[in-house]
Amino acid sequence: MIGGVVLAAGSGRRMGGPKALLELDGETLLQRAARLLAEAGCSPVFAVVGDWDPGDVDAFLVLNAEAAEGMASSIRAGVRALPKTAPAALFLTVDQPAVDEPLLRRLLALAAMDPDRPAACGYGETLGIPAVVPRRLFPDLLSLRGDRGAKAVLLREQAAVLPFPEGLMDLDTPADLVRLRR
Repeated sequence: MIGGVVLAAGSGRRMGGPKALLELDGETLLQRAARLLAEAGCSPVFAVVGDWDPGDVDAFLVLNAEAAEGMASSIRAGVRALPKTAPAALFLTVDQPAVDEPLLRRLLALAAMDPDRPAACGYGETLGIPAVVPRRLFPDLLSLRGDRGAKAVLLREQAAVLPFPEGLMDLDTPADLVRLRR
């Protein structure tokens, strides 16, 4: 089974606290992301968190002690947590409220068409998460550093692209959350 990894270790400086703990429709964004991965068929599901209490989450928790480094450290922690039998991993963050189960299922289906090739969502003029990365690229993910994700790997490998224009909307500030709740 393809493993699911929620990248949620950020401190949420601009939000005033971890975005993962914000509530939307009666659940935290972390609970929501873990639930969506499970409902889409990912197993096991891991939540990479920072040094804060994540609360009750239906996922295996992975503490990222290097969270201050940025996104790359969370990707590395998630990859290390995956079982050796996982053929790939579906990565997502908690701050894209338009992500839903049907989107994740379409992304997994796209990835299944060519299991050696990554599949990623396309929005704006870029591509990124949610993204499915095959095991053969895990060494590349483990070499990432700093506050950047796997975009360069996805581009180099010519990832299959699932159009997701709503992916441009993310939650970075309290004002973003207020707009979403309206």
